[in-house]
Amino acid sequence: QVQLVESGGGLVQTGGSLRLSCAASGRTFSMYNMAWFRQAPGKEREFVAAIRWSGPAYYADSVRGRFTISRDNTKNTVYLQMNSLKPEDTAVYYCAGDRTKFGPASYEYWGQGTQVTVSS
Repeated sequence: QVQLVESGGGLVQTGGSLRLSCAASGRTFSMYNMAWFRQAPGKEREFVAAIRWSGPAYYADSVRGRFTISRDNTKNTVYLQMNSLKPEDTAVYYCAGDRTKFGPASYEYWGQGTQVTVSS
């Protein structure tokens, strides 16, 4: 069983930056592929970025070059550094984890979400 807790969301102006964190419980975090998804009001949840347990990352076209996913297995934490934020990045951001799934897939474990609001 893995529990995920996101933090770091908030209100930021267009062009600003935020760093989201996702703290995971469990001793096998380092073996999990991790991902970030987001859901804006009235829209379906969409994939943002993923990182394999071994390190390689994958990004949605809409965030590539602006967002960076990383992980620190010693802290059981995955991060999402978001730069050059746009109003269309406004959403609830969710952390997800799975032993085998990667990319825009259906992950086994999910956090409760953290709100990111980008003002114009």
